[in-house]
Amino acid sequence: MFKFLSNSLITQASCQEGAGYLKRADTDRLYEIFSKYATVEKNGEKHITSEDFVRKFLGLFDEDDYNKESVKLIAGIVDMDKDGYISFSEFQAFEGLLCVPDALYKTAFQLFDTNGNGLVAFDEFAEVMRKTALHKKLPFNMESTFVRLYFGKDKKRLVTYPEFSQFLHDFHEEYGVEAFKKCDKDGTGFITAGDFRDIMLSVKNHLLTKELKNKVIMASSFLQGERKISFPYYMAFNSLLNNMELIKRVYLNATNGHRTYEVTKEEFLHSAQMMSQITPLEVDILFTLCDTMHQTNGRIIYNDLNAITPEQYFKQVTRRVAEIKAVSEEVNTIREPFRLIYFLESILSPEERGVLIQILESTYRFTLGSIAGAVGASAVYPIDLVKTRMQNQRTGSFIGEVAYRNSWDCFKKVIRHEGVFGLYRGLVPQLIGVAPEKAIKLTMNDLVRDKLMDKKGNITLGGEILAGACAGASQVVFTNPLEIVKIRLQVAGEIAGGGKVRALSVVKDLGLFGLYKGAKACLLRDVPFSAIYFPAYAHVKAKFADENGYNHPLTLLAAGAIAGVPAASLVTPADVIKTRLQVVARSGQTTYNGLIDATRKIYAEEGARAFWKGAVARVFRSSPQFAVTLVTYEILQRLFYVDFGGSRPTGSELTISTPIEETARKPHHIGGYQVAMPVLTGLETKFGISLPRFSFVKPQN
Repeated sequence: MFKFLSNSLITQASCQEGAGYLKRADTDRLYEIFSKYATVEKNGEKHITSEDFVRKFLGLFDEDDYNKESVKLIAGIVDMDKDGYISFSEFQAFEGLLCVPDALYKTAFQLFDTNGNGLVAFDEFAEVMRKTALHKKLPFNMESTFVRLYFGKDKKRLVTYPEFSQFLHDFHEEYGVEAFKKCDKDGTGFITAGDFRDIMLSVKNHLLTKELKNKVIMASSFLQGERKISFPYYMAFNSLLNNMELIKRVYLNATNGHRTYEVTKEEFLHSAQMMSQITPLEVDILFTLCDTMHQTNGRIIYNDLNAITPEQYFKQVTRRVAEIKAVSEEVNTIREPFRLIYFLESILSPEERGVLIQILESTYRFTLGSIAGAVGASAVYPIDLVKTRMQNQRTGSFIGEVAYRNSWDCFKKVIRHEGVFGLYRGLVPQLIGVAPEKAIKLTMNDLVRDKLMDKKGNITLGGEILAGACAGASQVVFTNPLEIVKIRLQVAGEIAGGGKVRALSVVKDLGLFGLYKGAKACLLRDVPFSAIYFPAYAHVKAKFADENGYNHPLTLLAAGAIAGVPAASLVTPADVIKTRLQVVARSGQTTYNGLIDATRKIYAEEGARAFWKGAVARVFRSSPQFAVTLVTYEILQRLFYVDFGGSRPTGSELTISTPIEETARKPHHIGGYQVAMPVLTGLETKFGISLPRFSFVKPQN
C-alpha cells in the first residue's frame, strides 16, 4: 500500500516543473536505460539487482572488496519492496523523487525506512546509524533524552517524513553536543584544542571548506599552548558555519549590495542588529577566521566569506544541470578544434608564466576581442552611418538647406537613394580595423586593472577610471586611421553622381600622417568614453549578478547597454569635432585648422547645439555596440577559457568543463538522475551518514 502512496506522492511533487527544478525524464528513454542494466526477470518483468544499480548504474563502490551491507542500504532507498530487486516503477519513482526540492531529505528518509512502510521506527534508525562510519568512530548515546523526545519514552513511537526531516536536522546538532560532552569528561565546560579539532574533522567535517580546514583546523599553530575551547565558543563556531548564507546577506546589507567593499566588525554588527540569530561571539569568530586565513586586518569582503561557506550541493547541482542543457550541444560541436587550448590549460600554471605564455595570452585575448568587436560593429553599423552623416551636416553650404531633417529622415533617404547596402558603406575597413582596436582596448583595460588591484582583488574607483582612460588612449593608434577612412566612405554617398570611392584610394590620398588627422579630437573622445564606460559597466554588472556573483549573458547585455548611455552621450561634442576635422570639406563648406579652430567656428556658425548633433544616434549606436561586444567577449572567454595565470571576467565562475565531462561519464543519468550522485553525497556531507566502502577496515596511511 505504501508503495502506491509513495509513488503517487513522488509523481505529484515532481510534476512541479514550473517551479524551476529538474524536468522529469521521458518515460520511453528512461525505460530504455533501465533495460540496459536490468539482468533479472521476475513475474514477467525486468528488474535491476541492488549491486547492479549501485555499482554499475550509479558508479559507486566499484572496488572489488566493496561493503555489501552499504550497497544494500543505498539500493534500499529505491527498492521499496526491500526484496533486493528494483523494478521499473521503483526506478522511475526515484527519478521523480530526485526532481523535487527536498530530494535530499526524502532520500535520507527512505534510507532509514528499511521496511518500506512510510514510517521510521527507532530500531530502523538505530540499525542504520550503527552502520555508519561516524557512529563507529564516535558512538551516539541512543538512550539520550533527545532520542526519547522524538521516539517516545519507550522508543515505540513511529515518526513520519515531516517529523523525521526535523529530527535528522536536529540530530546532527545534538551529535555535536554529545561529542563535546564525551570529550569534557570532568564537566568543566571546556575541551582541548585537539579534541575540538577531532570533533570538527569527524562530526562537523561537512561544515569545513578545504581552505578553512587547512589554514585553521589543521594548522599547527592552532594547537600551540594550553588553550581550551569553551562550550559557548564551540556552539558559536558551529552556528556560524551553519549560517554562512545569512552572514552573506548581513554583509550585502551593510554594503548595499557591493561585494568588494571592506566592512569592519562594528559595521557588520550594526547591520546584524535586525538578525537575532547572529551573536557578537559569532561575529568575533568570523573576523578572527577571516584574519587568520587572509590577513584582513579587521576588514572583510565578500570573497572572505566564500572561503568559509560550506558547499551547497543541491543548489550547485540544479544550477549546473541547467547549464548542461544550455551549452552541452553547442560545446560538443566546437570542442574538438580547440583541443590544443584545453591541453595548454591543463599544463600551465601562474608560476610558469614566461614570455611565451604571455604572448600566447595576448594572442588569445586579441583573437577573442577581434571577434567580439566585429560582431558588435556589424550589429549597429547602419546606426553609425546615420550618426556620421548627421554630424557632418552643416548649415550655410552652397545647397542652401540641410539634407536631413533628423536621423530617421537620414535613414530613409539613404535606403531610397543608395539602397539597403548603402547603410553598410565603409563596413569592410571598419571590420579590418576593429580587430586590433577592440583587442588592444579590452586587453589594456584588463591589464591596467590587474596592476592596480590589491591582493584581495579590489580596485578603487579612481583605479577603474584610470584603467579605462588608458584603454581609450591606447586604441587611438588604430582608431584614428580606421575612423577617417570609414567616415570618408560613409559621406561619399551624399554627393549625387559621384564616382565610387574605395578604401584603398582614400588611404593613398591621405598618406601616413593624413591618417592621423583629428587624432587630438579622437583622444578627446576615446579617453573619457572609456574612462566612463568601463567603471560603469563593472559596477552595473556587479549589481545585476545573482547571489553567487554569477552574471547571466542577458545581464551582461543589459549592463553594457546601460553603461554605454552616459559614456556615449557625454563625449558627443568631441565626436562632432573629430568628424568635422576628418571629413573633406566640399565647395562652399567651412574648413577647419585643428581642434581649437574647429571648436570656435562650429560654435560661431551653428551655436552650442551643433556640438550635440547626432547624440541620439550615437547613443543608439555606441550603447548596443559595446553591449554586444562585451557580452560576446565574455561569453567567448567562458566557452574557450584558458588559464594563463592571469585574471578572467568577474561573474563567470560557472564553468562548462565539469558538467560536460560529467555528462560524458554518466550519459545514462537523465532527468532526476543527473543529481543522484550529489544528493547521495549530500547524505554524508549534510547529515554525517557515511557508509563504509570496504568489506573490512583499511589501515590509515
